[in-house]
Amino acid sequence: MALKEYVVTIKLISNKSPCHSGLKIGDTWTFDYAPPQDLCGFAYNSLFPFAIALKTGGTFPWQSDPDVVTVACPDGDVANLFELRRRPVK
Repeated sequence: MALKEYVVTIKLISNKSPCHSGLKIGDTWTFDYAPPQDLCGFAYNSLFPFAIALKTGGTFPWQSDPDVVTVACPDGDVANLFELRRRPVK
């Protein structure tokens, strides 16, 4: 059985103070395994396992929507919150 694959979009949805890397609420990226050039490496490392899981059909039991997960940046002073959302590849 072939794995179903999805497109995963990453979006910065909130933070408690300005990001040290200059990210702004509403910034969006498409997950493509390699880190986007303008996305902080620390944030990307936090997002990566969730993006891989969504891309390959995984779900997270604490999320009400199986196609969406929210993930926080490890910088507690900024507390960027990202939404990862998947849709089927057409």
